[in-house]
Order: sequence, then C-alpha cells, then structure tokens
Amino acid sequence: MKLTFWGAARQVTGSLHVVETVSGKKILLDCGLYQGPKHGFDEPNSEWPCPPSEVDFVILSHAHIDHCGLLPKLVAAGYDGPIFSTPATRDLATIMLLDSAHIQEKDAEYENIRREKQGKPKVQPLYTTADVVPCLNSFVTVGYEKWFEISREISFVFKDAGHLLGSATVTLKIQENGKEIMLGFTGDVGRPDRPILKDPVPMPPLDYLICESTYGSRVHEMGPEAEDKLLEIVKETCVRNKGKLIIPAFSVGRTQEIIYSLDRLSHSGLLPQIPVYVDSPLAVNATDIFRMHPECFDAELMQYLLKDSDPFGFSQLHYVRDVNESKALNLREGPCIIISASGMIEAGRIKHHIRNNISNSKNTILIVGYCTPNTIGGKLRSGAETIMLFGEEYPVRAKVIILDAYSAHGDQKEIFDVLQNQTPGKMKKVFLVHGEENDMEVFRGAWLEKGFKEIVLPRRKESFILA
Repeated sequence: MKLTFWGAARQVTGSLHVVETVSGKKILLDCGLYQGPKHGFDEPNSEWPCPPSEVDFVILSHAHIDHCGLLPKLVAAGYDGPIFSTPATRDLATIMLLDSAHIQEKDAEYENIRREKQGKPKVQPLYTTADVVPCLNSFVTVGYEKWFEISREISFVFKDAGHLLGSATVTLKIQENGKEIMLGFTGDVGRPDRPILKDPVPMPPLDYLICESTYGSRVHEMGPEAEDKLLEIVKETCVRNKGKLIIPAFSVGRTQEIIYSLDRLSHSGLLPQIPVYVDSPLAVNATDIFRMHPECFDAELMQYLLKDSDPFGFSQLHYVRDVNESKALNLREGPCIIISASGMIEAGRIKHHIRNNISNSKNTILIVGYCTPNTIGGKLRSGAETIMLFGEEYPVRAKVIILDAYSAHGDQKEIFDVLQNQTPGKMKKVFLVHGEENDMEVFRGAWLEKGFKEIVLPRRKESFILA
C-alpha cells in the first residue's frame, strides 16, 4: 500500500492524502482547498496527485474548506465516485462549498480586472456555483461507529472527532497480501468539555496514523472558564469603556460556540443589555444547520434545550444578512458586539469592521482561534503595532485580547488523551500533518518521548510504502 501526502504537509491548509492499495484502488482522505496569500490562483489548487477519473473513493473528515474545498473541482475534472461523510458534514458542506464557489468567482472577477489593465490573459475560477450541485449529488452519508465496506478488501469507520458539527476521525481497515492493515486519519481533533459538541472518541488500535498537529507544540493555558472570561471582556469593553467588541470568528463552529455562550449568559441575566450582531450570511445559514443536528450535541446542551428551546437566539441577538445593514454597523455609535468572518481577517466583512474600529482605544479585538502567522489575525496575535487593510496602514490602538479557550483544535495533551489507547508496540509509523513545521518538530519530540519510534514529517508529494 502506498500513502502520498498532497496537502497539509508541513503547513496548516489544503488537507489531501492519497491511499493506493496493492489492488490499485485509490482513496482520497479529504480534498481540501489550499488557502494562502494567492488564494484561488496557486499551484496547490491546480494539480492532482492522479487523474480524478482514476480515484475510486473520497472519504471526508469534516466540512471546513481546507478539508473539503476542492471537491467541486475534483468532480468537474472527472471524478464520479462516492464522497463519504457524516450527515451533518454533508449539510454543512452544502453551504460552505456554495460560499466557496462564490468566492472563487469573485476572486477571478477582481483578478481579471487587474489583468485586463496589464494586458494579461484572463483566469478562470477554480470552480463555480454550477459545479457544486454535481458534487453534492456524489455525497453518501455514513453515521458514526458503523464499519462501512466500500470494496471487498476495504472498510472504514467514522468516530466523532469533536472538532466541528459532524467532524470525524477515519480508520481504514485494508486487507492486503493476507494481512489486515489499520490506517487512521485524525482529520482535526477537537477538545473535551467544549460547548455544543460531544468529546472526541478514541480510534481503534492502529498500525499507521496520519495525525494533525495544529497545536501539537503547546498546551492551552488553563484559566477562567471561557464564558466567565468572555463576560469579563464584554463588561470591560462595552460597559466601562463604552466601546465595541469585535470578534473575528469562522462562520461555522466558532461563531456558534460564541453565540451559545452569549445565549447562556443572557438567559442567566448576566449579559449586559447591549446589542449583539452576527454579521455573516454563511454563519446565519450554518446556525440553521446546527439546529437541525441535535444528534451531535453533548449532554449539557441537550439539558439546556429543556429550558431554552433555541440556544442560538436571544433578545439582544441580531443576524445580519444584507450588505447595507452590515455597512450601517460601521456608522453605528455606542457599545455593541460584532461577530464576523473570516476568523483570520483575510476575507469577508470582518476586514471592514476591523478597519473602522482598530484605531479606537475604547474598542477591543478578541481573537478566539488559530491564525497562521502571515494573516492579519496572526499579526494581531503576535502584537503588531500597525496592520495593512485595503492597501492602507492603520495603527493598532484597540486592545487585542487572545482567548484560545474557544479553540476548536486539541492541544498536545488533548490529542494524546484521545490517542492514549495507541501503543508503541503496534504503531509502526506516525505521520504528522496540518501544522506549522516548527510546531510539528516539537510534537515529534513529544511522540518520541512516549516511546513511539518512527515519527515522520512528510513533505508535499512525498510517498511512503506501508507494509
């Protein structure tokens, strides 16, 4: 069996790994969009590890775009097999892929205006909204904890990864040359005791593991409960300073967690009477899908539903779809909370909110998740004194607070806790993916300290034979 790493190799984006069996079956684990400074027109999004028509199966861990965002392009290029996912992943992927296609179209449109002025040929979007429907027709949903046979020698099981609604780890059981090989893929591992979702579930004992390492070099700081800290920040910014609290957050997952926390604070009478705006059409649609999948909720939220039938709605909360209503928020005076995408401040309406509020010392920018270092969010996390937005430089006078308690990625200890049933004696190799190289090196050392012998940091396009 051959394993090739095509994406998320020594970087945190573009998850795509290829499994090829001795019998010639080709399986893609994820098919994610590379998201970088040249989003939409870069090499990683334009090459395939093999002709798409030769791929037999796609198994999708979850619906984040860096894990599913190239699926429409794959289908348009000739893939006609199934895309296996959980039911909630399929529903979230529907809105996320349509949103991504819209972004591809707009990116191409803006790029072509620039190219026309320079006398350069036009570019085409990676895919269009018309390409998404055939892709969605290829989805086959499979529930958690059920071994599913996709061929005589290959079966897989999804286990709840606790990272995003519907997210899953993937374990492949492959019969080859009279032997059974167990290959695991973590996708993205979530955290225990987080709002909304169930805790991550351990995988079966494995021979080989492809493991994410986003926070593999660190342990999240322990401190006040996330809701207590959030309430303290709201009071400081909006009550005492009469300022605005701006929260860049990914539309799917992080935004719903924050809304749920604010809902609980409102329901208990602790949240100050200030307006809260969720300014992201995708977040609005995603929240509706969260409401449709209570089977993914943890026991705490199920109990909360008995006293509050809508954990994603309260009297002060306003969902913003219309672009004019979004623009009006920048003219609005007085304290408020604005939650908007994207989480790394690289696209979307949040860039306008940051531009209009970053230089006012009354305001607070609350960073609630991982941001790659070269993004605006990453620069704010690292203490930048100025940032560039829309070609202009702005001084950072607003207070910048980092609250990693809302991170959806497990840290080093939390990943090891989920994998504690894996033993050095059985595990032949661990491949670290989906992380910055320096973080992966630290994580590699932690694996070695636990007695695991072969910890590999694969490079893009690098292949390995698994015996």
